[in-house]
Amino acid sequence: MKSFHSSPVPSLRCFHLLNLKFISSLPHFLHPQSEPPPPEIDFPANPISQGSDSTQTQMLNTLLGHKSDPSSALKLFKQAERKPGFVKGVDTIAVLLHILMGFPETFGHAKTLLNQYVSGDSGPAPTVFVDRLVDCAKRFDFESESLVLSYLLNSYVRANRIRDAVVCLNRMIELEIYPSVEYLNIVLTALVRGNMLGEARELYDKMVDRGVGGDCATLHVMIRACIKEGKPDVAEEYFRKARAGGIAADAALYDVAIRAVCKTPDSRLALLLLNEMRELGWVPSGGTFTTVIGACVKQGNMVDALRLKDEMVSCGKSIDLVVATTLMKGYCVKGNLEGSLDVFNMIMEDGLIPNKITYAIVIGCCCKNGNMEKAHELYTQMKQMGILPDVFIVNHLVRGFLKYRSLEDASKLFDEAVDYGIANIFLYNNLLSWLCREGKVSEARNLWDKMMCNGVVPNAVSYNNMMHGYCRIGDMDRANSEFLEMTEMGLEPTVFTYSILMKGYFQKGNTERAFNVFDDMVDAKKTPTGHTISIVIDGLCKVGRTSEAIDLLKKFLERDFIPGCMIYNSIIDGFTKEGAMNSALIVYREMCEAGVTPTVVTYTSLINGLCKTNKIDRALEIWHEMKCKGIKLDVTAYSVLIDGFCKRRDMRSACELFSELLDVGLSPNTAVYSSMIYGFRNVNNMEAALGLHKKMVNEGIPCDLKTYTTLIDGLLKEGDLQFASDLYSEMLSKGIIPDINTYTVLINGLSSKQQLEKARKNLEDMDRRGMTASVHIYSALIVGHFKEGNLQESFRLHDEMLDKGLVPDDITCDILLNGKFKGTSALPRTSCA
Repeated sequence: MKSFHSSPVPSLRCFHLLNLKFISSLPHFLHPQSEPPPPEIDFPANPISQGSDSTQTQMLNTLLGHKSDPSSALKLFKQAERKPGFVKGVDTIAVLLHILMGFPETFGHAKTLLNQYVSGDSGPAPTVFVDRLVDCAKRFDFESESLVLSYLLNSYVRANRIRDAVVCLNRMIELEIYPSVEYLNIVLTALVRGNMLGEARELYDKMVDRGVGGDCATLHVMIRACIKEGKPDVAEEYFRKARAGGIAADAALYDVAIRAVCKTPDSRLALLLLNEMRELGWVPSGGTFTTVIGACVKQGNMVDALRLKDEMVSCGKSIDLVVATTLMKGYCVKGNLEGSLDVFNMIMEDGLIPNKITYAIVIGCCCKNGNMEKAHELYTQMKQMGILPDVFIVNHLVRGFLKYRSLEDASKLFDEAVDYGIANIFLYNNLLSWLCREGKVSEARNLWDKMMCNGVVPNAVSYNNMMHGYCRIGDMDRANSEFLEMTEMGLEPTVFTYSILMKGYFQKGNTERAFNVFDDMVDAKKTPTGHTISIVIDGLCKVGRTSEAIDLLKKFLERDFIPGCMIYNSIIDGFTKEGAMNSALIVYREMCEAGVTPTVVTYTSLINGLCKTNKIDRALEIWHEMKCKGIKLDVTAYSVLIDGFCKRRDMRSACELFSELLDVGLSPNTAVYSSMIYGFRNVNNMEAALGLHKKMVNEGIPCDLKTYTTLIDGLLKEGDLQFASDLYSEMLSKGIIPDINTYTVLINGLSSKQQLEKARKNLEDMDRRGMTASVHIYSALIVGHFKEGNLQESFRLHDEMLDKGLVPDDITCDILLNGKFKGTSALPRTSCA
């Protein structure tokens, strides 16, 4: 096997490679085995019969006679070329080229001849030309075949016949004749420049397979080709194998190899190569440092990124805006706003002028960390520097304002973006999404109208946002109208679109319509996602159809669906709400066996269900299991167990949990306080209950209807009518509407304290609100009037209760029909039946 030649001196060729049976059958070929070398003869002065075999043979003999005098051979060829009708045979050209390549002083003439021959249209196919050159070298004992073929490759490239050059080189490889590295590199470079990257890699791999790895320049070309093709991993493999094969890399090759590795990105290997480069005495360029710093940042390796920045400075390379911006981005990804701002301040101190990208990164970091004041300050600074904001920066700010400050701030910025003409559909969708999530559908509709007026065309996400908003407020008719309008606009609903509608119908309790939407989605060839299946399962569980949810899940499992934690949680929660705790615990065990890790939501559902079914000991076991597994407890988890203890009147355990909640840094919410107040009311400790209420008020935690009702009930039982009345007025002033339980507490309490007129007004208030009083309310009023001796009002209330279709309970019947009533024998007993 032959290797590359680094100099233009021709090498010995292999003589056993070419099967020339088809060539030897041609009559004009001379056979050195049977004929002696041709004698030197003068070129005839008389015209030659053109195109005949004897003419070609005579021309060959003439050239071969001047084998050691290339100048004379070329002169004779040019004289013949000027003769009318002269035909340049392939063998004639081949012999002349070999003669000219035998002497360094005529190399240039050979190159010129090849360039002229290849650029014409009369030459043979590349493989034929290669075969003739090789055959002539063998037959006439020329030793210049490798160099001639190298020059031939160069001529094809110069003539922009790149594919012919590849064909030529492939034929040479088949014959195990290899050009010098210089000319291989010329072909590979031409392929890369012509974006024939696959062909370049194929050719290079073929050479490597034959043990020929080229030189440093070859590797440089191939690594750049791989980078250009988007295959940095292949580039890294080329570099590694070439180094192992003994190719000595120079600084430029290290540079391009490091850039390739950084695109992987493999910052560890890039750092090793960079260190190796420095140990060899080369100082990496600023671009190389920048590239490696970028790779470190991309992989979250800020320690090495900062070290390289310092090393870069120590090598005399200045930190430019690209490096600084890259470091800022790294800090932002890590959530380190302080570090990002430090780099930004360094930029300003060093006299660098931040650009739009720099501002976008630091403003985005401020927004993600909730520092909207600094974000807006930078935004203002950017505009003062004459840098116009773009939609990406405004998007960061709008999302940040919506999350951390107010709709008003976000709206102002949004209006400014509209004035700048940069508000696009993505910015509109961000604001639409927030408004719809918050249930501000009217504001969202106004924004929609503004969007249409400004010529911004809504997309599928826009319609999804509006549908979500209407579903959130329970207006499924409008949500469905948005869906129909979306399809009329030619926008294709996605799985997410169908999922929004399904969830809305499930929340309204319209299971049948939700399943119709599911069927429509399947008919539209949309494959349900895990999120969609989760919505269906959760919807069934929430309407008390958990067993159906289990059956449906089994069908999905048959299709290789793997349920996640959310689906298991829905089913467990469904069973707990139905009181089927054994089924809930079975699903919990199946969940663990399937390798799905329970979350705090899973355990909270189980604890809540066990507490409600009076299985507090089992609930405590689950509680301790959750803590042993290291699951972080949230307020809801504490709340359900506190509520369980309070309902058992175990206020000691409830208080211990309440204290633990505070110790772990959690803040009690309304539900926790409400349960504790309810528990203290049940053990007649209104002092403790009112103390918790006062604490709620001081901490700004709102009281809900349940809390007010519990406090009012306790105060009325203790006879503190004034405080109870004040709390009731406070509740109404906050817009909290009393329910049937609240009215029952009020009327029972007032009646028991003989405040019958106030009790009657509450009954009238119920009527105005369209509420129907319960049997217990009427019983309390009847008892109160009975105690007052107002039998007429007691019987009137009894008749009113009957008129409303209410059946008196045993207490009412006993009061009205016992022997203490004189002259009441006429009272119809059937009314109490």
